[in-house]
Amino acid sequence: VQLVESGGGSVQAGGSLTLSCVISGFTFDAYAVGWFRQASGKEREGIACIERSYGSSQKYYDDSVKGRFTISADHSKNSVYLQMNSLKPEDTAVYYCAADVGGGLRIGVLDYDYWGQGTQVTVSS
Repeated sequence: VQLVESGGGSVQAGGSLTLSCVISGFTFDAYAVGWFRQASGKEREGIACIERSYGSSQKYYDDSVKGRFTISADHSKNSVYLQMNSLKPEDTAVYYCAADVGGGLRIGVLDYDYWGQGTQVTVSS
């Protein structure tokens, strides 16, 4: 299983970015994919999750991004996205996607077996 993130960059506060995570070697029947971020000197934190099981899907957002970020999946493209609006300087971090087999919302670092390499997001004030 390989995950490749893209879409990071530098934006001013209030701007938007969309991160993409292309997942290969993975079955999208029952899964969970999470987006995490790690700011300099801080621990990696989970901010959003999308899961699918038994034909239905659920999403979760951390309070820090709720209402500003949207997670979505396109199974035809083996991809999961994170649309980020109204970005703030405190959103500056390396963003990672992670995937795990089996449904159920989960947002802990230890919940995921497969990780991407990360993409830098920098928000200036």
